[in-house]
This record gives sequence, structure tokens and C-alpha cells, in this order.
Amino acid sequence: MKVYLDNSATTAVAPEVIEAMLPFLSADFGNAQSVHSFGQSAKAAVEKGRRQVAALLNAAPAEIVFVSGGTEADNLALRGISYAHMKHGRHIITTSVEHPAVLSTCEELERSGFRVTYLPVSSSGLVNVNEVSAAITDDTILVSVMHANNETGTVQPIEEIAGVVASARAQGNSHLHLHTDAVQSTGKLPIDVKRLGIDLLSLSGHKIHAPKGVGALFVRKGVRLGRIFFGGHQERDRRPGTENVPGIVALGRAAELASANAGTGPARVRELRDYLEQQIIARCGGVRVNGDTERRVPNISNLSFRGIDGESLLIALDIRGIAVSTGSACASGSLEPSHVLTALGLSRLEVRGSLRFSLSAYTTREEIDFAVSAVEETLERLRSMSPSEAAETTSLVSEL
Repeated sequence: MKVYLDNSATTAVAPEVIEAMLPFLSADFGNAQSVHSFGQSAKAAVEKGRRQVAALLNAAPAEIVFVSGGTEADNLALRGISYAHMKHGRHIITTSVEHPAVLSTCEELERSGFRVTYLPVSSSGLVNVNEVSAAITDDTILVSVMHANNETGTVQPIEEIAGVVASARAQGNSHLHLHTDAVQSTGKLPIDVKRLGIDLLSLSGHKIHAPKGVGALFVRKGVRLGRIFFGGHQERDRRPGTENVPGIVALGRAAELASANAGTGPARVRELRDYLEQQIIARCGGVRVNGDTERRVPNISNLSFRGIDGESLLIALDIRGIAVSTGSACASGSLEPSHVLTALGLSRLEVRGSLRFSLSAYTTREEIDFAVSAVEETLERLRSMSPSEAAETTSLVSEL
């Protein structure tokens, strides 16, 4: 049996999504900027996708900007706000557990003369709202805090942070904005941008059963963004370049499916995730859940296995047909320990012994049972190895 439990890295494209996008890879191949009938058909499809994504977020269609994915959405949000409002301030606030797309962009902005405050998190991965408030100054133009963490699934108190930002605005900082990276929460949690009180939100298609290479940035009406790309006038001058019509159609259909399944889908996935954890903890011993066990998305479980090298366990499970992850796919190949788990206060050994299991709407109970048995058997074998055998296994994994 093949079992895919790495859905936080990417998801399978839904059959309904494939069906929706196929015509735009064949007969309906027009450029959405062309004035003839081929182009107008493509344009209509793009605008339908925009309405579908907007509906998922309770946004207006005009507030949706199509991009290539979450990384570009984060870049456009952070750099766009920074460039548009740099005359009024050069201070940005974020957290120590953000996705590399946010952290790397902040580092680049620092090299360009901006000042960034990286707030710590608690042992469960939550940022302190009071610390966000204390960090805001008259020079602050942007607060960027992810909605759900990509490694642990911990959900940040975005609505409360939005209240802090609104209070600062009311006291005179009219150029202060709030961005959230919702790549891991979109489709898993109800998201209402009006209720949350945010200005910008990033999402990515391949996390919600659309293809890779398409995403969106919600930009609240009235928010000014500086341009980071130059060329045409697509997406209201915010993202020049020929629209990815098939990708946008796919993202729209995936958003529509997520809206339709919001009532029962996430609850079913949460039940399976909890069952996975309960079985592994009961049958394996020396296992702990990383991150907040209550405030998290329903599909992610990050577990530390005492006395085990996570890479060794990952490879052993892969040989048995089970796909999991040691953390963010964007950090694959890095020799550094997870910055997220390190920020939670885990020791280097605990970080190295951690794996992320992430489920989807297509995950079954049978697959979970198979995976749990494989984890139990593999752990027993790895833990029974002599120190020399364990060192040799770790060395082989490092070479791979």
C-alpha cells in the first residue's frame, strides 16, 4: 500500500479540478487580454475563478490578485506594502516561526534599509498579542503573522492581533497594515477576511487540491501596494504577465470545493489526525506532539520520537510506501534544524527526531492504520539497533 501523508507539502489535484481546467489546456487556449472571442472566453473564466476564490474568503472579487503561489503572494504583500509606505515608516513586525517566504523577504528588506522585529513564540508556538502591541511604533507599517504554521499547524490569534492593529491605527498610525500567510489554513479553517480584520492574505492552490503554480493574494480595498514586477497591466497593475488561465480556473474550482466541504470535510480529517496521534502515542512510547494541541489546523500532526533520528525514520517509512516529512518542503536539503521547532524550545535531538504527518480529504482510516503499524514496527527496529548500527544508518541517510 502507498500512503501519502505529506499534504502540507502538496496535495493531489482533485478530479473535479482536473475536469474544470482541461478545456483551457486544449480548445479554450486564448489569452485573457485578447479582445477576440478566444480571449474573452479566457477572460470570463479568469473572472469566474476570481469570484470563486473571493467567495471562499468572504472578499470582493476585485480584492483578489492572482499570482504563482504562496511565495509570490508573500513577497508581493511584504515588499508591496514596504515600497508603497516607506516614506511613512520602515519598521516591520513578524514572528520567528514564519514560512521562509516571509522570513527571507524580511531579511532582504533589512538589507534595503528596513527594520524588522522578529517576535518569539511560546512553547506551543503561539505569539503573544501583548508583545505585538508593544512592538508597534509610529514607524511600523506592517505586521505579518501567519495564520497557521506549516510545520506544527498552530493557529495564531490573528483576529486579536487585528484588534491591536486597528487600535494603533485609531491612535494615528494610518499606514499600519496586517498581513497573514494563510497557505496552510485555507480550506482547512473557515476564513472570513472581514471578520478577521486583515488587510492582506496569501494562499496557494497546490495546498487545496489545485495544481502547483497558482495562488492568490487578498488585498483589502483601499490598500496601496508598490509594484515589484514590471511589464503589462494585468491584475490591476499589481501582477503583470499573461494570466495562467488553466491554473486560475483550477484554483477557483478548488476554492469552490473547499467551500462546499467546509461543514464536514475538516471535521473528518481532524478525527483521523487525532486517531493517528492516539494510536502512535499508545503503541510506540516516547512520543510527544509538538505545537499547540488545541489551536491548530485539523490535518497536521508534528511528532517527536525519543531516541530516533527523524531522517532515518522518514527513509525507512518511505521504503514501506509511506510519505511523511521532517518539516517544511521549502527547507528540504537544509542541514540546519527546523527554525520552527527550535523556536518552540525543543532541543536539537528533539528537533532531529521529529516528523510531520499531514492528512487530506482523501486520507482513509485504512491508510492511517497501515501507517501506524509501520511506524510502530520501524521504531521498534530502529530502537533495537546497537549504537554503531544506528550511527551507520544515520550516516547512510545523510549521504542520501
